[in-house]
Amino acid sequence: MDVLHECCCGLDVHKKSITACIITPKGKEIKTFGTMTRNLIELVDWIKNSRCTHVAMESTGDYWKPIYNLLEVEDLQPLLVNAQHIKAVPGRKTDVKDAEWITRLLRHGLVQGSFVPDRDQRELREIVRYRRSIIEERAREVNRIQKVLEGGNIKLASVASNILGVSARNMLEAILQGEKDTEVLADFAQKKLKAKKDDLKLALEGRLGEHQVLMIEKQLGHIDYLDDLIKELDEEIEKRMLPFVEDLELLDSIPGVGRRIAQQIIAEVGTDMSRFPTPGHLCSWAGMTPGHDESAGKKKSAKTRKGNKKLRSALTEAAKAASRQKNTYLSAQYHRIAARRGKNRAAIAVGHTILSLVHILLTRKQAYVDLGFDYLEQRKKEIIVKQSIKKLESLGLTVTIREQTAS
Repeated sequence: MDVLHECCCGLDVHKKSITACIITPKGKEIKTFGTMTRNLIELVDWIKNSRCTHVAMESTGDYWKPIYNLLEVEDLQPLLVNAQHIKAVPGRKTDVKDAEWITRLLRHGLVQGSFVPDRDQRELREIVRYRRSIIEERAREVNRIQKVLEGGNIKLASVASNILGVSARNMLEAILQGEKDTEVLADFAQKKLKAKKDDLKLALEGRLGEHQVLMIEKQLGHIDYLDDLIKELDEEIEKRMLPFVEDLELLDSIPGVGRRIAQQIIAEVGTDMSRFPTPGHLCSWAGMTPGHDESAGKKKSAKTRKGNKKLRSALTEAAKAASRQKNTYLSAQYHRIAARRGKNRAAIAVGHTILSLVHILLTRKQAYVDLGFDYLEQRKKEIIVKQSIKKLESLGLTVTIREQTAS
């Protein structure tokens, strides 16, 4: 095989140690370093002194990040490689052999680096992911409050759609203050909930113990803290998103894609679509395309491959939101697939379409134009007419087709 890089380095990264192998025309050299900052600086200096032009490492957890940051600053062209793509021969695995194997693959150009965005986008991505985890934690805390209320037979969730809405929150605060009169508690109902006062009185007749009151008080305090934290993160993200205001507006025009989902898509993918030649490449990288597993002419499981879990989660959420909108192409696509293949597969398929639209909109710099809920039916109009006539004739009916005249 041809040698593409005369002097290169491979790193086998672990939590407490890094095994490095450098191969040059003069020979091979292997060293082991610690993972403290001082050790990493020594590693980078050793690589520079050896005049290496390329460095490759496995994407091991989060341990690769500080090494990558230092190598990036020194312009050593680091490559982050998927571990599944560089598996060596089974049964002959050591840290030294792994580092040497990575180096040899890199030297002959047999490894391909994973997509790693620039430093600014990586920082934005970490903040956006942290906000999402905080939002998920808030949802878990709300479920814990619901569990405590059910334990005291307070059936507030059976009447109010949101147990932390203005009305329900005022009721919970009154309960924490010791109020037990259901008539007084039901009077906190506002707007549409006023019409359900009788149901509220029945739902609030439960009994909460002292420990349950204490738990609800702490849980509400935790939710308030999380709300403040989410608000602070929103403000920071908005500042960092100022260069991408136009791109956010473009993505926000897609049904099901709200402001936060648009921010997460940009944080994960970026706005430069030139790194993905086609929408299909982007969807494949994100793990939103069916897999290919065929042998001897037999097709096996076509489940989606592993990809960007955070992006996949956001796209699935957007797909389910799009399915609840009326008279849109994405909604029609979801319900058409869900009827045949189930809701989960439909959500992935619509998420795939949304991500394809992201690539197209960011490339063309134009807003989304909906095709309409009957787009597919119009494309297959003749087929649908023939199938319908055939079914009616099988029932013994005579069918006459006539074009509808415009009134």
